[in-house]
Amino acid sequence: MRYSLIASTAILLTMGATAQAADVSDGKVKIGILNDQSGVYADFGGKWSYEAAKMAVEDYGGKAGGAPVEVVTADHQNKADIASNIARQWYDTEQVDSIMELTSSSVGLAVQALSKEKKKITINTGAATTELTGKQCSPYGFHWAYDTHSLAVGTGGALVKQGGDSWFFLTADYAFGYSLEENTSNFVKENGGSVAGSVRHPLATTDYSSFLLQAQSSGAKVIGLANAGLDTSNAIKQAAEFGIVAGGQRLAALLFTLAEVHGLGLEAAQGLTLTEGFYWNRDEESAKFGQRFFERTGRMPNMVHAGTYSAVTQYLKAIDKAGTDDADAVSKAMHEMPVNDVFAQNGTVAPNGRMIHDMYLLEVKKPGESDVAWDYFKVLATIPGKEAFIDPAKSGCDLVTQ
Repeated sequence: MRYSLIASTAILLTMGATAQAADVSDGKVKIGILNDQSGVYADFGGKWSYEAAKMAVEDYGGKAGGAPVEVVTADHQNKADIASNIARQWYDTEQVDSIMELTSSSVGLAVQALSKEKKKITINTGAATTELTGKQCSPYGFHWAYDTHSLAVGTGGALVKQGGDSWFFLTADYAFGYSLEENTSNFVKENGGSVAGSVRHPLATTDYSSFLLQAQSSGAKVIGLANAGLDTSNAIKQAAEFGIVAGGQRLAALLFTLAEVHGLGLEAAQGLTLTEGFYWNRDEESAKFGQRFFERTGRMPNMVHAGTYSAVTQYLKAIDKAGTDDADAVSKAMHEMPVNDVFAQNGTVAPNGRMIHDMYLLEVKKPGESDVAWDYFKVLATIPGKEAFIDPAKSGCDLVTQ
């Protein structure tokens, strides 16, 4: 009887475990990290976001919904068609359940649209355009780390308050650049400033001379760099050669992260004002996370890396809460759960998929002010999430009920 009872209990436990895992498609949870790993945004997110995702899975215990979790990655080369082809292959033949990171706004929009059709979860941590949670929002789409509106409120707002009330923009010639220029222009004008003009440059160009000369001749107090990654770094370097800052104009790096400051160096980047959703040396918890990330990558994380860690963690929590990896159930859980982790404290997911969390206004230290490797920022202010991000009711997303 005793052995019979033990055997029966073992069978029931096995059946229970099987039933739990049976609610997960294909018996596993598979996450794809799709981003630029060889171009201008390779340090911005790149393979480091893949490491952040794997780190999140390991910290979570390697399972969700009773099933093992796998992370795969690919380089979309900043091309929406390549990204869409990879995403379609992942969904149709490789059992990928969710795609995350998606650096480049054109890529983020394309993959989110495909994922809506396929009923798959996307979490954008690298793309910036507010259209992801605006007119092109999706019931399965989430926007996590930052967006162009939060950058405009942070960096744009700070410089206007400091007297930078006339602007000229150097803008990357695709969806991200347009969105960043538009959001910042609107914010500058709403606060009494003016926009003298703008010029658009190709992605990954190496010669900014004609663009910078137009900006210089505009007489604007602030030259807004509505670009990112190596584009921003190269523009800053060449602006120094033209004596733009020495001549009295200011540069506003509207999307500039720790990775780009490290590449540029404190001598060239000192004094720049920027906005991020995470800084590794902001408090004790973020510093511990930063050190762990550094031990496996040799660099400290920026907001895209920490945001990817957060997004993966929250997705796995949502699967456990829903008891399935079904996209409708997971999306519902994602909207219901608060976000509390190393990236965000008391974060909330709005009906349009925008994760609302605090952002940080930062200033790059002078070389003599930094005595710890990768300690490059002063935290000037915390921007509350409700100020940083667009009111969901005003986002243009048809998922938001008035």
